[in-house]
Amino acid sequence: MPLSKKEKPDLSKKVHDVPHKPGVYLMRDRFNRVIYVGKARDLRKRVASYFMPSKLAVADIKTRAMLESVWDFETHTVRSETESVLLEGKLIKEYRPRYNISFRDDKRFLVVKVDTSEGWPRFRMARFKKDDGARYFGPYAHSGALRQTLNFMRKKFGVLTFGRGSPTERELKSSTYQVPVRLSEITAEQYRQRVAEACEFLEGHSREMISSLEEEMLKAAEKTDFEKAAELRNMIEDLRNTTKPTRRFTRGTLPSTIDPAAEVRALAEALQLPRLPVVMECFDISNISTTHVVASMVCFREGVPDKDNYRRYRVRTVEGQDDFASMAEVVRRRYSRVLLEAREANPDVAEFSQEQTVDGLRRLEKQTPNAQPAFAGLRRGRCSTSNVQLREDERAALVRLPDLIIVDGGKGQLSSACRELQRLGLHDLPIIGLAKEHEEIYRPGRALPMQLPADSGALHLLQRIRDEAHRFANTYHQLLMKKRVGESILDDCPGVSQNRKSLLLRKFGSVNRLRKATVEEIAATEGIGPKLAEEVHRFLQRH
Repeated sequence: MPLSKKEKPDLSKKVHDVPHKPGVYLMRDRFNRVIYVGKARDLRKRVASYFMPSKLAVADIKTRAMLESVWDFETHTVRSETESVLLEGKLIKEYRPRYNISFRDDKRFLVVKVDTSEGWPRFRMARFKKDDGARYFGPYAHSGALRQTLNFMRKKFGVLTFGRGSPTERELKSSTYQVPVRLSEITAEQYRQRVAEACEFLEGHSREMISSLEEEMLKAAEKTDFEKAAELRNMIEDLRNTTKPTRRFTRGTLPSTIDPAAEVRALAEALQLPRLPVVMECFDISNISTTHVVASMVCFREGVPDKDNYRRYRVRTVEGQDDFASMAEVVRRRYSRVLLEAREANPDVAEFSQEQTVDGLRRLEKQTPNAQPAFAGLRRGRCSTSNVQLREDERAALVRLPDLIIVDGGKGQLSSACRELQRLGLHDLPIIGLAKEHEEIYRPGRALPMQLPADSGALHLLQRIRDEAHRFANTYHQLLMKKRVGESILDDCPGVSQNRKSLLLRKFGSVNRLRKATVEEIAATEGIGPKLAEEVHRFLQRH
């Protein structure tokens, strides 16, 4: 018998268990039928908004009717906002929920088709994948970014991106296809080599290409060509959106809700760690150009991000692009600081000078108030961050070494980090390297890497930590690059504050256009008087 209306569960309490992650949510009725599928950048915020009285008061008729019918919901987390768009479309087509009006048609995401059986294969956009022997890439959620990426491929690789059959006379002579020579000067076999390189690019092997574009962007910014720098910045963003790998979702392979406690236990068992890795620290180097080499250190506590303990670094002592030396520097800086703070906070540190450094710090850690309860939740199978939320005075006194260190990279990065730990006396700290290409785990003293099953919770946890470190490093790198692009010669002009600089650039678009403007045109800018306009004009003519 169906449940009565009085027995409808209070779903507002269930919201507290939803993670702050991108993903999709499914609303179900009293008969467990899916009646609505939605996507969210932050699942907790989006789902919670449905059960807020203030939101319900201003909701439209369709939303009110849906919420009256909702008796349960479920969430599925994914790795990115793009994946949430793809998974949402997949689930809507599978369940055809009654309240998903706009997605009930057969609209599909774009894919890229390359028919390698053709003499001169072309890269074309399509809506459907067919069993016709052609290669397909995608699907792609961002159609605009995909079109810009195909334009880039046409110019960079010299491949055909529209039309059919062998190239026309116009295409053979076109200046668009000149990488490294025109189509009229190469054979079909040489052209197919270009196609193979472009296919690798679409498969995600694009890091070197994007790195070179970022170097061009920085050079343009240094020359105060900010229009070109902004154009390159937008191109880089489109390429990242297109070439970022996404999962293919099929029935029965939907991502499940994350269980951090179980994953931590699985990781300890897989790596045979001496203790549960309650606190894990992961390092990543963002080594895109020699202008800004940066690094990140993210901390996960009980399997979830501990953002208060994130750290970011600008690499100081390394010249050029050297991931190994950069990793050594940031590991040295991180743990030499930990040791220094431990000595300053514990004057009796000399008492364990004959002990191993790790043993001595672990002893101090046990003596620190409230340090031990951090492990209790995991041992009992619970995952609660409240166990480790200390007061500020307690946190300052807490001596805490990580239970596991993770470096993004293979043998080289791991060896560099291990050498620095040994120099600091931290020989016994568990450390691994996670190589991204094949998700191989490197361990000190082991010649061969370990590979965990693709559906392993331990691997998923490592991937989440590594991806978060990569995101945090890239965010810092992009912040520095945007700051560099935002700098201009106007910073040196007397009388031009940051606000006036913004007003001038907003009106004229670039320093080059401002340099060509007359005094009267400059003076017409809000906040710029005739006297300052003369000074700006005179300054730009001299510089």
